[in-house]
Amino acid sequence: MIDTTIPQSEQVDLPGQPNGKLARSLAGYSLLTALMIITPMLVFVPAALLHCGIRNGRRAAWVVLGGAIALAAIYVAVVPAADTRAALMAWSYIAGIALAVAVPTIAALPLVERAEPFGRVVMFLLMGSIAGLVATELGSRAVFSFSPYEAQVVQAQQTSAQFVEVYRSRGLSSEMVAFAERWIGFSTFVLPGVILVNMSLVFILSLLMLGRLKLWRELAAARGDQSAGTYLFRNFSLPDWLLFAFVIGGLTPLVSGMLQKVAANTLAIVVFLYLLQGLAIFRFVLIAMGAGFAGTMLGWLLLGFLMITGVGPLLLTAAGLFDSFFDFRHFKKRKDDSHEGHTD
Repeated sequence: MIDTTIPQSEQVDLPGQPNGKLARSLAGYSLLTALMIITPMLVFVPAALLHCGIRNGRRAAWVVLGGAIALAAIYVAVVPAADTRAALMAWSYIAGIALAVAVPTIAALPLVERAEPFGRVVMFLLMGSIAGLVATELGSRAVFSFSPYEAQVVQAQQTSAQFVEVYRSRGLSSEMVAFAERWIGFSTFVLPGVILVNMSLVFILSLLMLGRLKLWRELAAARGDQSAGTYLFRNFSLPDWLLFAFVIGGLTPLVSGMLQKVAANTLAIVVFLYLLQGLAIFRFVLIAMGAGFAGTMLGWLLLGFLMITGVGPLLLTAAGLFDSFFDFRHFKKRKDDSHEGHTD
């Protein structure tokens, strides 16, 4: 059992470090985080903030967040936008990253320092992200009379229309085009769920990176426990209460209006998370079987074939869903199931 009484940050703080060295460290973290915010490296913003918080303390992480957002805001202010709508979208993006990604990450720092289970931390981050997205939407409407969500819906509809035209131009049958229109329409209907899927990937990839860094291994060694492998992908396990969210999502065909939209979006994100848990189980099984490089590659190739046929996603999602009942990864415990030599 993980000891949850360990105080935060002191384990690997740099005691007595010169103020100049600390200032340079925080400036470096701020610049790095700002660059991640304005580039596709956004997925590792939580990793940078968690690394800073573990190394220098939570207050330092808040300082870095403030510096990074200020630098990103300067970039948005300096770079000319195509029109007013694009400018408002850029400012809303900065606010969304701050409130829906960065703030939940720092709020989750105590959980990470205590090595709380992978899935529990991800769900905490997602709940914080939902609150941050709602705050961004309400704030943008109040301050700018602009809705970032509606802007994304319009953009998604325009992109969908372009795809449909491409399908028609390629001579696809009317039935195939109609199917594509229905599928694209459904993806627009569950746009909030798609946004949360992206958010979950940001948090999961950052936690995976953190679990591979030297600082995390030093923290685990200082605690003297077995938490070094907590944030390896094969240990990704969602909390049991998420089953209730799956049941709520299953009501999608039975309700209408706003309730149907809420249920459908809930189902979209929950199914995706259980799919990831199924992949984590698959990874765990490969390691438990002692599959070498050749066996691992063969296993992933087979899974890739099943994914293409459509059977793979169903099997993985079912495995992730029923893991709460059967605990597939612990039928037989192995002494080496947290060995760092494996690559996730």
